[in-house]
Amino acid sequence: MGIKDQFQDKSEQMQQQAKKKFGEQQDEASERSSQGRESAEQEMERGERTARERLDEDYDA
Repeated sequence: MGIKDQFQDKSEQMQQQAKKKFGEQQDEASERSSQGRESAEQEMERGERTARERLDEDYDA
């Protein structure tokens, strides 16, 4: 195996590693994004529930 072949193989190996790493980072970002949306939705639901409870208390008094 010549020097050229060694560098070619190393180059291809590094490209594959970079693609794999990039794919993993995209997956993580997508997962974090969906978790953030779920958290925001939960907070909004909690706020609406609290508002309804306060409104009910005001009418009960």
